[in-house]
Amino acid sequence: QAAMLRELQRRWRSYKYRFVPWLALNLRRQRRTLRYVPESSQDKIIADEDVFETLLKTFRALFINDLSRQADILALLPEVKCQYLELLSVEQKRSEVNACHHQGQHVFSPEEVLFNTLGFTVSRDRSSLVSAGTGVFVTRGFVPRGTVVSMYPGTVYRKHEPIFFQSLGNPFIFRCIDGVLIDGNDKGLSRSVYRSCSRRDQLGPFQMSDESWLTATLQNPLAVGQYVNNCSHEKAANVCYQEFDMPGHFPVELKQYLPNIVYSHDIE
Repeated sequence: QAAMLRELQRRWRSYKYRFVPWLALNLRRQRRTLRYVPESSQDKIIADEDVFETLLKTFRALFINDLSRQADILALLPEVKCQYLELLSVEQKRSEVNACHHQGQHVFSPEEVLFNTLGFTVSRDRSSLVSAGTGVFVTRGFVPRGTVVSMYPGTVYRKHEPIFFQSLGNPFIFRCIDGVLIDGNDKGLSRSVYRSCSRRDQLGPFQMSDESWLTATLQNPLAVGQYVNNCSHEKAANVCYQEFDMPGHFPVELKQYLPNIVYSHDIE
């Protein structure tokens, strides 16, 4: 009975903020740590251009590192192929690169690519906060102020779309300023919905999103944002969330690293 009571208390602590009456009665009892943003246009700690450049630089590095696996994509994009071969030749400090074979290319892990590109690595691990479960840590290197350190993965829902069953017992649903919801749960029904939508949107060899964040082996090492813990009374937060809309001109060959998919097939 004691074990059952502890489990009920644990579930209540993770779910209680969903109940409006509880919030109304208890809002003053705990110090809330939300960052107040009066308008979505003011939700910019980092400029969108800087976010875009960071993601572009990281994804390009991941793509080049995995170039031998991209043959089907490059065959359909000859101009893009030439660009990446040029980037590869610069990276390897060679004057010429064989356009057909890259057996000599050294393949790094995604974490090593992140370190070589941004100067740090992040990973999921047991949190140092009491009863916080999994957290995210800088495991190597240094993160300067104003740097993108992770992405919040998951299925993206608009206000009117069904998310009730996915939300039950789910602490990973993130609400954006405009009411859009991101379900970052990598288990259960949420996992199944993401995979279904991801495979629905695949165009031939072009993957429109990344499924690897659902596993222990990440293709995009930044896709750990759903495990970033809130601050505690003892420790202040050292990161904050910022919303970013991926522009339409984002390179199609790099979308395979995006850890988000939209629930509606007619929305990009």
